[in-house]
Amino acid sequence: MAKTRIVTIDLHFQDRMQAIASYLIRSGDAVVLIESGPGSTISSLESGLANEGLSPRDVTHVLLTHIHLDHAGAAGWLSQQGAQIYVHPIGAPHMLNPEKLIASATRIYGDRMDSLWGEFLPVAQDHLHIPQDAEEINIGGLKFLAVNTPGHAEHHYSYILEDLCFSGDVGGVRIPGFQYMRAPMPPPELHFAKWRDSIEHLRSMKFTRIAPTHFGIYEDVDWHLDELQKALGDAEKWIEGVMLTELPVESMYAGFSAWMQDQGRLQGLNEDAIAAYALANPLGMSVDGMLRYWKKTRNA
Repeated sequence: MAKTRIVTIDLHFQDRMQAIASYLIRSGDAVVLIESGPGSTISSLESGLANEGLSPRDVTHVLLTHIHLDHAGAAGWLSQQGAQIYVHPIGAPHMLNPEKLIASATRIYGDRMDSLWGEFLPVAQDHLHIPQDAEEINIGGLKFLAVNTPGHAEHHYSYILEDLCFSGDVGGVRIPGFQYMRAPMPPPELHFAKWRDSIEHLRSMKFTRIAPTHFGIYEDVDWHLDELQKALGDAEKWIEGVMLTELPVESMYAGFSAWMQDQGRLQGLNEDAIAAYALANPLGMSVDGMLRYWKKTRNA
């Protein structure tokens, strides 16, 4: 049987290629997006849809892997165009009322909120759907399996369609053209053990392709998941060593950034790829996530 056609829409986040993807799937009258992207990239989403002869009003369903702004920020706007929005139960209340989510992000990003993320509108209640773990979502003859995959965030689903796993951020960050993986580890819900369990759960499902939101579709699933496990292990060892030395936080930011940049260059990343990785996985956010994990989980 022929594989369903998947179109990778590059949202050109902050005018960079291959930083954030939205995946387009069509079947009959159904037009499905995996991820809405942020509100700041709506014009790029419109362009990507237009390339397929579509407009935002043609989008019938949006499946969100989780509610972080780079993945879900435009979902409310798309619901206003008529799309039905699917999201993890823990994330659903924040899609109906995003005030707390916006306030939390504003504390981090300050006056950069609008330029980075654009407007985050609420999803109308009659357009919001909350699948349960292992629930099959049937859309236009397509069958998407929702898989609970915490570790990056508690409100994280991966979706499996045929032989392909849309892995959101629990599948790591990987830019096409490079055999190099990073684990995005923002606060407040990073949890190394849960993330490893999620990787093993996905591995058991035997899909043959994986599509992280950052960025693209890959066929070397075993390498991908093995390298992600290694990236998580390396990061956990790094934070353990740093916490034992009691370095100032500013030194942690500088040290982690230097370590990751050196890793990337050793793997042959060019400057454009380094910039794309930095946009898809801000290194300071990962330090914040690891520090919160250490204080909340390791020292508990």
